Amino acid sequence: MTVSAQSSVYPLKAIQRPIPRVLSIAGSDPSGGAGIQADLKSIAANGGYGMAVITALTVQNTQGVTGVHVPPVEFLRQQLDAISDDITVDAVKIGMLGDAAVIHEVRRWLGKARPAVVVLDPVMIATSGDRLLAESAETALRELLTLADLVTPNLPELAMLLGEPVATDWASALEQGKRLAASCGNTVLVKGGHLQGAGCPDALVNTGGVLSQDVVEFAGQRVETRNSHGTGCSLSSAMATAKARLGDWESALRVVKPWLQEALTRSGVLEVGKGNGPIHHFHALQQALQPGDFAVRMWDAAQTELAAIYGLDFIQHLQSGGLSEAQFSYYLSQDAIYLNGYSRVLARASALAPSETEQLFWARGSQMCLEVESELHRNWLSGRQVSGELGPVTKAYVDHLLAASASGSYAVLVAAVLPCYWLYAEVGQRLHHGFVEAGASDEHPYADWLRTYADEAFAEATRKAIDITDAAAQVASPAECTAMMEAFAQSCRYETAFFDAPRLHG
Repeated sequence: MTVSAQSSVYPLKAIQRPIPRVLSIAGSDPSGGAGIQADLKSIAANGGYGMAVITALTVQNTQGVTGVHVPPVEFLRQQLDAISDDITVDAVKIGMLGDAAVIHEVRRWLGKARPAVVVLDPVMIATSGDRLLAESAETALRELLTLADLVTPNLPELAMLLGEPVATDWASALEQGKRLAASCGNTVLVKGGHLQGAGCPDALVNTGGVLSQDVVEFAGQRVETRNSHGTGCSLSSAMATAKARLGDWESALRVVKPWLQEALTRSGVLEVGKGNGPIHHFHALQQALQPGDFAVRMWDAAQTELAAIYGLDFIQHLQSGGLSEAQFSYYLSQDAIYLNGYSRVLARASALAPSETEQLFWARGSQMCLEVESELHRNWLSGRQVSGELGPVTKAYVDHLLAASASGSYAVLVAAVLPCYWLYAEVGQRLHHGFVEAGASDEHPYADWLRTYADEAFAEATRKAIDITDAAAQVASPAECTAMMEAFAQSCRYETAFFDAPRLHG
């Protein structure tokens, strides 16, 4: 049967083990993107202690392989025995082996050392198309497969191991994975990276375990990047590490797949080479935010909308006093409606807040919205000819905030509500400053309104909201930080539209 990775009836809690000692038996890539260099980065990034025995030296960079040197087998034997005579090896990842003599030596050592976890990445052809395994060694490699617990071929390698054409669709790939698993008596990780389309699925075939599932599929989206050098090496060594640490292949792939996807997504920041560049193994470490970092990112992201707001006729005429009463009344009526919805969203933020201090802050903000709404109706809207109907911009803005509140992410929610504090405070400060510089005349038709922008209590609340959002980003995942920035930017755009809505209303 085939079971979706999202449909587990009773997901088992992963069992954490001490830092696994993981040995990579593979070739060397001097450019650092593949081979043992990629393996050691993957092992470290996934919580293991990495070791390496070199089977081959290559001349390569991001544009291809131009030479391979295989050291004497006797030297390989000395490397392997030196490790296992001194260090307990919890997991082994086997990559490029080069020729039959090397394969036979690795087979000998596996029989002697008997490591608990063996992952075999049958490196036969590089992504660039360069052959990395002598044709005479293919039979020896097939015999080695039976000693592996997990085999991780790409689709061309899977086809080559079976002596069949390369699968062109996911169903065919799964069938080939089943045939290989059946012939070798182990688990096969079928990878969809070589297929066409936006999806990039993976599947564990012949997983065994509690449910004895034949296939467990993991959905995924393709990352559009030229930087995929060493992806197979990195995946297999990460799986070896995660299996030794977590206890089963399914738990391992649940951790490794999103890590690898983000490593591909973030690969462009490395700027390595002119060809097929490497993935970013340490994206999580290097994305760690320091206090204030995310606030700076948000401030930079808000500049376009702030400039647009300052250029609006509504803002310029409000400051000069030339704004029509009809437009001002419409703005106030929509603000009252908005505050009612905003108060509910802030109440939700209070419910999700991780600390009592933040709970009280958002709860006070929710209460203040209702008080300001009441004040608007009592002192500003009373006697004015306004319809009180929900405007399209107001509805869209509130719907956006309600969607953020329903996401379940506190960090995304506070990022979404922040522009109503931050942009409003910035715009208000500029309007009040211009009003004071012009003499703060009582004759200004909106003098009382412009004076409200000098409220220091609201400025302090804005600073607190910024600090809370910045702190939430520091503990959020990279994907959640991306969602935070998207929610914040969308709210900024709605702030601009809200100020411009009176003009469109007429």
